[in-house]
Amino acid sequence: MATGTAEEQQVRTAGERWADAERRMDTGALADLLDEDFRGVGPVGFVLTKEQWLARYEGGLSITGFDWRDVGVRVFGATAVAIGTQVQEATYQDHPSSGRFRVTQVLVRRDGAWRVAGVHLSPQQAP
Repeated sequence: MATGTAEEQQVRTAGERWADAERRMDTGALADLLDEDFRGVGPVGFVLTKEQWLARYEGGLSITGFDWRDVGVRVFGATAVAIGTQVQEATYQDHPSSGRFRVTQVLVRRDGAWRVAGVHLSPQQAP
């Protein structure tokens, strides 16, 4: 059952679209969803522009499983923050890249649509 304001639900939907695009390695859908000034911070601290984020799949990233769950959303006018858990099964250049990450997304509302302006991944360790 969905809870939260209509804006919170819109942000959740944008996050679900992002997760689906990552799961399918769909760079076209990601290009439409990511803000032009997007920055992604990877789990070991590297920072990628939108173009670099999209190029991960051409560079050897392969996703076989991707789940986005336990998402909390806060909306601040035309900006929103979503914090959730990403669980992925993946390889990067044939090396294991699977893991569980706490992810913070920053979204901005532009032209009536929520766009992902930033993603920050942090490895999540078992308690």
